[in-house]
This record gives sequence, structure tokens and C-alpha cells, in this order.
Amino acid sequence: MLISFTIILATTSFASALFSAKHVVIVNKLVTRATLIVHCMNKEEDKGVISLGPGDSFDFRFRVNLRKTTVYTCSFAWPGNTATFDIFRADRDDNPQSKVGVCSECIWSIYEPAPCRDRRDGGLPNCFPWAS
Repeated sequence: MLISFTIILATTSFASALFSAKHVVIVNKLVTRATLIVHCMNKEEDKGVISLGPGDSFDFRFRVNLRKTTVYTCSFAWPGNTATFDIFRADRDDNPQSKVGVCSECIWSIYEPAPCRDRRDGGLPNCFPWAS
């Protein structure tokens, strides 16, 4: 009985470490203070269409897949503009070798010129070009 419990506990801990938990937070920081329409999805899951007022946020949680190929793509729309961006990419956001490092809580501030991943140490955010 004790051996079975130990094996289950070890397996659960290993699985949790292997499939790292992620929390993505998207914050509307449009300088124009416009409403931001957000639609995020990956191959298996559609997070729906969300409307964010100025300063509002939307978040979701998931686990990175075994092959570390998890990608969530979001489309963003505000008056006169539409853009898309991979809000989570395992090769960028769950890779200790990437220039921005690993995030377990990936906080994204959305500005007109670029989406920016905030840094937990309070340093300057990492901003990326829109995909479209």
C-alpha cells in the first residue's frame, strides 16, 4: 500500500513537472483607451471572444504538451486596427534558452505598436512585433 502511494505521488509530481502549468494574462493597455477585442485559441481549444475595456484583463490556464509545441494564437481588434500574435509559444515562453526565458505566469500588456511580455523583476518589458 505504501509503495503504491509512493509510486503514484512520484508519478504525479513527475507529470506536473513535465507538463508545466502556465497562466497567461492579457491586459488592455491601449494608449487610446479603446476597447480591445481578444480571441485566443490553439489547435484543440477556443477561448472565445472577449471584450476588454481600458485596463481590463483576461486570463487562462493550461499545461504545455509533452512535445513542447504548445502555441496559443490571439487576434486583437480595436477601432481601425486588427492584429494577431502568438501569445504563448513553448519555444519562446517555456524554454530556458530563449532570449526572454521561461514564464509560468505570462503577463502581456497590449499596446497599439506591440504586445509586450512584462518582466517579473520589474525591468523593461519584452516587446514583439505583431504577426499581422
